[in-house]
Amino acid sequence: MNEYVIETDNLTKRFKQVTAVDGLDLRIRRGEIFGLLGPDGAGKTTTIRVLCAIMEPTEGSVRVAGFDTVRESEEIKKRIGYMPQQFSLYGDLTVLENLIFFADIFGVERGEREKRIARLLEFARMTKFKKRRAAHLSGGMQKKLALACTLIHQPQILFLDEPTTGVDPVSRREFWDILTELHLQGVTLFVSTPYMDEAERCSRVGLMFEGGLIICDAPERIKSLVEGDLLELRPDRLREAARAIGGLPGVLEVQTYGDLLHVFVDDAQRRIQTIQEVLSEAGISVRGLRQTRPRMEEAFISLIRKRIEGR
Repeated sequence: MNEYVIETDNLTKRFKQVTAVDGLDLRIRRGEIFGLLGPDGAGKTTTIRVLCAIMEPTEGSVRVAGFDTVRESEEIKKRIGYMPQQFSLYGDLTVLENLIFFADIFGVERGEREKRIARLLEFARMTKFKKRRAAHLSGGMQKKLALACTLIHQPQILFLDEPTTGVDPVSRREFWDILTELHLQGVTLFVSTPYMDEAERCSRVGLMFEGGLIICDAPERIKSLVEGDLLELRPDRLREAARAIGGLPGVLEVQTYGDLLHVFVDDAQRRIQTIQEVLSEAGISVRGLRQTRPRMEEAFISLIRKRIEGR
């Protein structure tokens, strides 16, 4: 049995003069949680639609669950679940009626349907809401219902396009708890997300930018690629502090996060005193200067910045 359930070779998708996906090579293992990150317009949604056999690639080849997305698209659709950014729930139908509707679409037999719906309602923690109309659910509960509808035919591979966008942090955590349970059951998860904390939950992460893949690796390995040590400080005049620090010897990069500066230096112990002295001479007061570890967000910004500067 092939260990890879998703394989792309030189996947390219063009829309007239725009190249949305440019030469993408991916290998996703069975049972993996794979995260696809990137800014708006990076090509994440187009990539997922090609993998789901909704679109055909302009160039290259794609195999999902062992089948070619162009020649064997119907075989693929039997084996995958796809939850787009805007999932089409029927607001006038109840939770239960939505599940029955999608069970009928996927051809789930009546005898099996009741058992699956009961399991999914319990799994999504929505049993007590089964008679509530979908339009009257909170945003987080609508996402969970959409996921349950996507799972009604027991797919081997689940594609989720920014599934938690627009929901509150508690609902996001609950949604990911459900995804973790699916992962433990052996379902392969392919998730695009704008949230860096969600990327940390993935087995591997691919960073997309302008249609191309910058890097694909485990989150810890990606974070380790950021050069130097990371200092975090809170100056009272952010922009002036960033300008004063940016040109100092040993300073590799400066990133702004709200009222914080994240400063990458070649050696934290050697550079902290100089940074403090320069800011003090400029009359800039600093609170909470400390050394910390890079997160996915810092790594993501740093890698994209290097790609732009290397053109």
